[in-house]
Amino acid sequence: MQPLLDAAALAPTLVSASIPSPDWSGFDIPLPWGSLRIHAYALCILAGIVVGLWLTSVRWAKRGAPEGSVWDIVIWAIPFGIIGGRLYHVVSSPDAYFGPGFDGTGDLSLIPQIQRGGLGIWGAVVLGAVGAWIGCRRSGVKLSAFVDAAAPGLLLAQAIGRWGNYFNQELFGGPTTLPWGLQIDANNPNFPAGMPADTLFHPTFLYESLWNLAGVLILLAMDRRFNFRRSRLFWLYAMYYTLGRVWIEAMRIDDAEQINILGITTRLNVWTSIFVFLAALAAFILLGLKGRPDPDTVYLAGREPEKVSGPDDGTVTDVRDPDHVVSDSDSRGNLPGNHSGSRHASDPTEEAAAAPSGSKPGADATAAGHSGSTATEPAPEAGTGK
Repeated sequence: MQPLLDAAALAPTLVSASIPSPDWSGFDIPLPWGSLRIHAYALCILAGIVVGLWLTSVRWAKRGAPEGSVWDIVIWAIPFGIIGGRLYHVVSSPDAYFGPGFDGTGDLSLIPQIQRGGLGIWGAVVLGAVGAWIGCRRSGVKLSAFVDAAAPGLLLAQAIGRWGNYFNQELFGGPTTLPWGLQIDANNPNFPAGMPADTLFHPTFLYESLWNLAGVLILLAMDRRFNFRRSRLFWLYAMYYTLGRVWIEAMRIDDAEQINILGITTRLNVWTSIFVFLAALAAFILLGLKGRPDPDTVYLAGREPEKVSGPDDGTVTDVRDPDHVVSDSDSRGNLPGNHSGSRHASDPTEEAAAAPSGSKPGADATAAGHSGSTATEPAPEAGTGK
């Protein structure tokens, strides 16, 4: 009896030290025909996208990518990623949409309602990569270079977007007595049936957000140290994220598809994380054996800019051959209609052909010599740059 009294006395202390449930989940914008609901979940996803894009654009520019190309790529990647994320969520948690055991009692109209929550990261990554590939091909840049630049930004976007689960009061873990336990409204449809109203739960959204923020710093530090290429930083991101996702996913108590492999039954996302980790590890090792790309450029073969201006010395550098520098004077010598310096010396045969009838080859030169003028030195051959 005494332990129960002690637990009852301790409960108010735990609740006061816990993470409170949110009392705000969005706002309404009045319209002539009604109102438009802006959900906090959507705002978190949007904020994550904006901040992640900022970091990606900074890193992409430092790689020497063409200005503005990041937006040409993400305009394809983001819609594809949202669609892929939603489809993966529907497949991995089908009961709400198709009913338990696909008995047809679900509500298919919920599938497009992403404001209610439910975006699976792996579907977002796979289809988002397809969209990024389309954008990269159209921009003439390598997908491998782009995903390396985007990996830390992607993890940062996930860290911010995960707070949408807090405002939706969803995807929390099992009961806990830890001081950072999460309060969930007892009348919330996600509150587990049969549990006391003051039960606290593991804030798995917070665990994953902090894990991802730490991962951003780790990826940036390792990329600065090793200067990864060939998409190796992206595969390192995949390994890091799945390593955390396995134990965080295992803590959740929401309904999810259960898969049995080798006699072990666990959530689909746990198995997915394990397989992605192994695939990412293999890709990271194999790509490392290939060494650095040569040339080390973000451009696809044949899509490099033709020429870029040199700093202040009036030279023009062909980026396809970085060692070949052409001076302005030589460049002008190659322009149509400009024949200065195009020959070493006049050909006597050509002089004879060009001389007026009755004149002798070299007569003009002889006359010039008699008048005291000096012969002009042959001009250097155009294009030598030396």
